[in-house]
Amino acid sequence: MNRIVRTADVLGTIVSVHLVGCSEAAADRAADACVADLRQIDRIFSPYLPDSDVSRIRRGELLPGEADPLVREVEAACLRAERQTGGLFTASWRGGFDPTGLVKGWGVERAAQRHLHPLTERGEAVAAAIGVGGDVRVFTSDHADWNWNVGIVDPRDRSRVLATVTVRDAGIATSGTAERGEHILDPRTGRPATSAESATVIAETLTDADVWATAGVVAGFDDLAWIARAPQTTGILVAPDGRVRRWIDACEVTTSPTDPSLLLSA
Repeated sequence: MNRIVRTADVLGTIVSVHLVGCSEAAADRAADACVADLRQIDRIFSPYLPDSDVSRIRRGELLPGEADPLVREVEAACLRAERQTGGLFTASWRGGFDPTGLVKGWGVERAAQRHLHPLTERGEAVAAAIGVGGDVRVFTSDHADWNWNVGIVDPRDRSRVLATVTVRDAGIATSGTAERGEHILDPRTGRPATSAESATVIAETLTDADVWATAGVVAGFDDLAWIARAPQTTGILVAPDGRVRRWIDACEVTTSPTDPSLLLSA
């Protein structure tokens, strides 16, 4: 079965769109639309672009109510995430509103729902996926004999796969220090979160997966109490010394790796 892959440079990383059992024309349209949506998200939310809405809000030049309507939507999602994680996630730090811990997953989920999911629903594609950095959103047609095998890369040895998961419709996010160093701050202390090398979370949406992956890194390797507040997640936590913890829903488990068709790392 044919598998079409399109890539682009967006959000400071490489975005890849995968379509299985899809025409070239439909794949191009869907990939182009996803990239356009993500570039819009970058223009609105990037704290690294001086003229983005978020940068202007942080400088006091723009009120959230005067910004693009998507800002209020993301602001509400951030407040929900802060409540759900018990403060392990927050967008109220670094001198103001900073939704970077949520907005990438949220933006990819939004683009995927708008441009990829309809293809699998209408039968124009057997399966579809979009990957951005350590985040992946996958879909599969209800009637298709297809599964996505997603590999979770060892953050200490990127040639090694720690585990694979088989999914059909899910969001998978990885947060950690392997690529960007100690960039995740613990909002409770203001210091870098360093007791977990990486956290990979699988959830119903990429928005949720992204938030809880960040929360897992902040909570640290020795604290899995937070999974009780996120019962519809599955994941893996890696310590700086290589120790691994895994869970399904709210239960810690032991699993074994198999051969993946997608690799995740962060």
